[in-house]
Amino acid sequence: MALLLGCIADDFTGATDLASQLARSGYPVVLHLGVPPAAHVDGADVPFQIIALKCRTIAPEDAVSQCLDALQWLKAKGAQQFFWKYCSTFDSTARGNIGPVAEALMNALGADQTIYCPAFPENGRRVFMGNLFVGDVPLHESPMKDHPLTPMRDSNLMRLLAPQVKARVSAVMQPVVAKGRSAIAERLAQLRTEGVAHVVVDAISQTDLLEISAASHALKLITGGSALAQPLPQLYQDSGVLKPGQASQQLLLPTGGRLVLAGSCSAMTRAQVAHYAPLVAHLQLDAVSLASDGIGPALAWLKSQPVGQPKLVYATAAPEDVQKAQELLGVARAGEVVEQALAALATEAFKLGTRAFVVAGGETSGAVTQALGATSLRLGPEIAPGVPWTTTTLEGETVALALKSGNFGAANFFEHAWTVLDEIAKGGR
Repeated sequence: MALLLGCIADDFTGATDLASQLARSGYPVVLHLGVPPAAHVDGADVPFQIIALKCRTIAPEDAVSQCLDALQWLKAKGAQQFFWKYCSTFDSTARGNIGPVAEALMNALGADQTIYCPAFPENGRRVFMGNLFVGDVPLHESPMKDHPLTPMRDSNLMRLLAPQVKARVSAVMQPVVAKGRSAIAERLAQLRTEGVAHVVVDAISQTDLLEISAASHALKLITGGSALAQPLPQLYQDSGVLKPGQASQQLLLPTGGRLVLAGSCSAMTRAQVAHYAPLVAHLQLDAVSLASDGIGPALAWLKSQPVGQPKLVYATAAPEDVQKAQELLGVARAGEVVEQALAALATEAFKLGTRAFVVAGGETSGAVTQALGATSLRLGPEIAPGVPWTTTTLEGETVALALKSGNFGAANFFEHAWTVLDEIAKGGR
């Protein structure tokens, strides 16, 4: 099979989320952590390949450069269509990086139009009349309003996107989407004649996403959340460019210690930490203390714990505590010391015998996987929608990784992750 869809994701948890959506089709998926070397041949015959970057919150010009490098690699491997994946809560700032990257990719591909649809109804993200909802509240009223790096203070996607791009922005609203793929395609064509390059599309159900995917299937570049990509394998098969799928091979599982590393401060991760901490040995990290005292005390605690005992290390904190740390250290420094500490603890845990990691938070997942030296992931069953177990090989040993977006999963996610891993080992999933 040839490479049909080349995907670029702006963080590592988003990439695994996208991979899990595509893998539901039964077709093989390869997830690369960073842009592989030009001579890389692993998975050359896999139709869906994803390059995970860590570019959500870096300077827009750096994000564009990294994404163009990823695009060039995917084009060289023969990708026929491209997908720019960002968070279902449209995490961004006034400068980017969603819009600048999309526009740069469009220019590189010679595309005159693309769509934006971060909806993920299965996880409570819906776009209605151009506004993004998280559960039953608008984005700007959700806990995302207090995100430490990308506080979302507006729910209107057109208003969020317009300052980030040079070309015109418009939308396909729900009354059109409800009429199905033909009506959506007609509206997109009309907007194209009006010179509109960036089109936000409403979606409140998985059926909407199917119709949107079908209507936009001819676009060279599609942008959105992972759920928008889920119908694509079937559409490729229906059009005859993809043969019937093949079942994924059985996931090889590791033996060894288990560790949860939580860097996200989202409301859901806070609930998950509160649920899990009383059940296991745990250590809370504080950015200010890390900046002044270093990581030594945390490493000493880790070494003092039995390897086979599940553990939790977290920097998860309430918004007011995050704000205090940022005021003392600066926003960038406060995030850096936490990421560096969690990454260092991951590498030390691996040396001590830990072979299964659950990591909460996009920035944290990027820091941890890079520190461990993981370069590609093999997909396994989902723990929760958008969060699969994956495996990689490090120093000749199999390591299991679950990279969780901060807002995903239920309150018992960490506990449930180990249950799913045990079921896989028993052959139950």
